[in-house]
Amino acid sequence: MNSRILLLGATGYTGGLVLDALLRRGVRPTLAGRNAAALTALASRNGGLDHVVVDATNSGDLRRHLGRGDVLVTTVGPFERLGHAVAEAAAETGAHYIDSTGEVGFVRTVRDRYGRRARETGAVMLPAFGYDYVPGILAGTLAARQAGDAVRTLDIGYFATGPLWRGISHGTRTTMRDGLTLPSPTWHEHRPAEERTASRVREFAVQGRRKSAFLVSGTEVLFLPDDFPALTDITVYNGWFPALSRPLSLISAAVNTLVRLPGGRPLTDLLTLPLTFGPPGGPDTTERARTRSYVVAVASTGTPGASPLAEVHLEGPSAYSLTGELMAWAAERLASGAGGAAGVVGPVEAFGLDVLRDACGAMGLVPVG
Repeated sequence: MNSRILLLGATGYTGGLVLDALLRRGVRPTLAGRNAAALTALASRNGGLDHVVVDATNSGDLRRHLGRGDVLVTTVGPFERLGHAVAEAAAETGAHYIDSTGEVGFVRTVRDRYGRRARETGAVMLPAFGYDYVPGILAGTLAARQAGDAVRTLDIGYFATGPLWRGISHGTRTTMRDGLTLPSPTWHEHRPAEERTASRVREFAVQGRRKSAFLVSGTEVLFLPDDFPALTDITVYNGWFPALSRPLSLISAAVNTLVRLPGGRPLTDLLTLPLTFGPPGGPDTTERARTRSYVVAVASTGTPGASPLAEVHLEGPSAYSLTGELMAWAAERLASGAGGAAGVVGPVEAFGLDVLRDACGAMGLVPVG
């Protein structure tokens, strides 16, 4: 490995999973963050890792620790509030970049704001390179390729197996609640569009059963149209809690009305508060082993009532375990000079379909059904 990996956010839950995955690969990153005491303790517990104190909101501070070809990995969110300076630092220095965001609006801004500069400096920038949203892009790519020239629409659903409510982190629950009042990007009639989150509910076949999922955001709508120009529509759905899909659609309609009224925000927060109930932090190793991720991509002609042209099902480890492994794998490859085209790119463009599929398979994300 020829370049340094700088891990920002290693003292947090997701950052800790990335660190563990890197160490299992024999990679010793430099830890970075604001809390000197926490960094020192974490570095000491892991055999004396290098560590630097930096302010994630200060691009100049970050640039002092980065060189061209280094890899900057960040799990510090919410990214819309804390992530822009980090992305800017990578693009300006030519350092490769990987983040764990699920905020599609942030990814869109990163691509629009820093994509050109990243191409100039040689930075490969991979936003949302975890469970959000690598499995859906992989499944969608495989389904679209199987469908061939007739494909016009892709519907992608994210599901999970096992007792999920204790298997998701407090941060994820909060993000899900906040996302109900944010629009979800879609790809509609060959152009970007936005719809109310949970405005639509769709059923998918999952392990021999029909399960409901509600409309959400996903970077599939940003990256897949470039690979498949014939696609007219791409929509992403979340089916973690199938029985709640239709009630959440009604709640979404209510809170999006309330939030626009004077004094409606406090009432909206109260109405959606139950969605955040659960244990603090994130699931431990035992809990993660009890839940598995499941993604479905359905490719079709877009004609109502027509049978799908292709359907791909992928099953793998817990969303959190998979995120840690994906980010660590990508960081190791980029540090060794094995990345693809510079710029803000999706996972297939960065590494190629065969390499990505094989790597995901090695992590346990494999086709089923």
